Amino acid sequence: MGKILVAYATNTGTTADVARKIGEELEKSGDQVDVVALTQIDSIDTYEAVIIGAPMIMGWHREAVGFLKKHQQTLSQVPVALFMMAMSLTRTGETSLDGIPITIDEKLPQSPKVEGRLSFKEHYATVRNYLRPVLKTAPSVKPISVGFFGGRLDIYRLKWWQALFVMAIIQTQPGEKRNWEAICAWAGCLSSTLHDNWTG
Repeated sequence: MGKILVAYATNTGTTADVARKIGEELEKSGDQVDVVALTQIDSIDTYEAVIIGAPMIMGWHREAVGFLKKHQQTLSQVPVALFMMAMSLTRTGETSLDGIPITIDEKLPQSPKVEGRLSFKEHYATVRNYLRPVLKTAPSVKPISVGFFGGRLDIYRLKWWQALFVMAIIQTQPGEKRNWEAICAWAGCLSSTLHDNWTG
């Protein structure tokens, strides 16, 4: 049995809901799981694994990026997984990046309008464009898994500049895209990976 931290940043509560669901799935293996907002965390020294989740709008949420950078030394010594909530993702067929396994909710990505030629919007919403800057923030941290999942978009609950970016650049429609089955499946696989890591 391990002690796991599921840490999250959220704009409108969507990612918080997902973090709690992931925590519930991890607890099924008998692990002790704390689900805590990033802003409420001072130390992570007592945890044997850390899962960090946050939404994508203009890059990954700055609280999550800052947390990675601040705790990079500790995070480099324990298993780490990331999950990213998005309303738009371009289908590129990637299942890993820099050797890091990637799981994508099959209902989230859309194929490019022109095969082999991405528009600005399509390029912006690729796994590589979303994830590479995050990995560069903490180069000594190599996640054991990264999950991409659909989120929920409520324009009226975003800051004005976030809403403008989503409508003008990403051109995403408001609505619910969370696929709880995919989220729970990722959490279940992650639990198995963590236990293999601890016993291996």
